[in-house]
Amino acid sequence: MEKTIKQVSVFVENKPGRLASVTEVLYKTGVNLRAFTIAEAGDFGIIRMVVDKTEEAYKALKDAGFTVTLTDVLGVVVKDEPGGLYKIAKALGDENINIEYVYAFTFGGDRALIILRVDNMEKAVEVLEREGVLFKGEIP
Repeated sequence: MEKTIKQVSVFVENKPGRLASVTEVLYKTGVNLRAFTIAEAGDFGIIRMVVDKTEEAYKALKDAGFTVTLTDVLGVVVKDEPGGLYKIAKALGDENINIEYVYAFTFGGDRALIILRVDNMEKAVEVLEREGVLFKGEIP
């Protein structure tokens, strides 16, 4: 089973209409968002997303003139209950693995998907498998 997933990141100006421009490209390409966040940094921002058709999204956004990258991230499915993120953060912190960023959403009523970028992917996979966390190579 694949342990990491590809995240699409788009560097955009922080101004009205830019998110609409990015999502229009995805819409016209038939790409569906699975997880999504925007990190603002003054005049610019980074849109990070997990989509159902990664390669198609990457190519369409690149062809539309956007600055796009693909990044390996971890997709962790947990029960949607208090302590889900804490258990992951504690396990990684105890092993001196830094979480660079994280975003999450709930689905299916009782589950949550947590997207993590860490400084040591291989070690994080080992730690979280040992902790019994379910990894998904494909987002539900």
